[in-house]
Amino acid sequence: MVEKRLHLTFPLSLVKEPIIWRLGRDFKVITNIRRANVTHEGGWVVLGLEGEELEIQRAVDYLVGRGVLVRPVDGQVLE
Repeated sequence: MVEKRLHLTFPLSLVKEPIIWRLGRDFKVITNIRRANVTHEGGWVVLGLEGEELEIQRAVDYLVGRGVLVRPVDGQVLE
């Protein structure tokens, strides 16, 4: 099992949708919100995803397909 840390940027149109919840339900990954900020203009989340490499990639593909900007996080975040 591996863990990836990702910075997700959500456009306003997706802020109210339970996208992170769907990741844990629809993919074999464990989600861990490390930091987040949501406003009326959009939002971002630093998210830990734990699981098999292929399943994490499937989850990332889902996020990108929904319109979420996904970037890897370098370094340590809130240990």
